[in-house]
Amino acid sequence: MQPGDRVAAFCALGAFAEVAVAPEFLTFRLDDGLDFAAGAALVLNYHTAYFALKLRGRLEAGETVLVHGAAGGVGTASIQVAKGLGARTIAVVSTDAKEQVARDAGADEVLRTDGPWKDQAKELSGGGVDVVLDPVGGDRFTDSLRSLGEGGRVVVVGFTGGSIPEVKVNRLLLNNTEVVGAGWGAHAMARPDVCRRIGAALDELVAGGFVKPPIGARFGLEQAAEALKLIDGRGATGKVVLDVASG
Repeated sequence: MQPGDRVAAFCALGAFAEVAVAPEFLTFRLDDGLDFAAGAALVLNYHTAYFALKLRGRLEAGETVLVHGAAGGVGTASIQVAKGLGARTIAVVSTDAKEQVARDAGADEVLRTDGPWKDQAKELSGGGVDVVLDPVGGDRFTDSLRSLGEGGRVVVVGFTGGSIPEVKVNRLLLNNTEVVGAGWGAHAMARPDVCRRIGAALDELVAGGFVKPPIGARFGLEQAAEALKLIDGRGATGKVVLDVASG
């Protein structure tokens, strides 16, 4: 990269500003087809999605992925990354509006949290999904395990549902299934080469037309508190962006 290049970066701290500093290994040239708002959505969400699905979940082309919280930032990123890796995607959402966001992100099927999504997912996948991407946790975790086919993997990304579930390990024996943790930050911060490798993989998915970060809301820089309230209230879809230009 050269001075003046358009870039997307992850600062960890200090990004709510007109001028920011980021580590070199977390700074990536921004494709000409993506604007700066898309760039703001790119690193944290899409690096998390790729790390969780490919490096931790061992996702292969032809497999089926079920994505919880599928209208959120990590959820929409996971749908697009999974599609780019050749997988079929089943999204789980709670409302009509969130269903549309998941479909716009590329989900092949969309199920509702208040319906029999576990049984529907097993039927749609011919007996059980290969990977569950779970940034939600909470009460639905056990049904996520039950939705897996033989050799399936639940990849734990977070606990936005508010509670941390427990695993009864006897469930893992029945179909030789797994629960896998995916902590991108803890892993990547100590491994610059992993960050660069994920960045290169995402460049290919951007070039292939798979990665198009959906922007759910834009706020001026002085409205950062309102943006955080939207996220905290679980009203956000896609990525919430602070736009310096509109401030």
